[in-house]
Amino acid sequence: MSDLFDALRPGTRVVVRYRLTPPETGLSDALGELLWVRGEGAGRRIGVLTKRGEVSIETSSITHAKPVPPPPARLASR
Repeated sequence: MSDLFDALRPGTRVVVRYRLTPPETGLSDALGELLWVRGEGAGRRIGVLTKRGEVSIETSSITHAKPVPPPPARLASR
């Protein structure tokens, strides 16, 4: 998964599925703008700016990730 984040630039829109850290269980998704990639090895983390704020995700907990196109344009009010 680190190869993907090495190839992406901050500002790229991404969707990331990751395992929650205990005591929470299950998976969660983050859809938004890639802000940063920090660290190396097991301690490497990424930051994603979602509609609800910044999410910091440990790359070892990521199960899937990919770049996505910009959101669709809103229709004008009538």
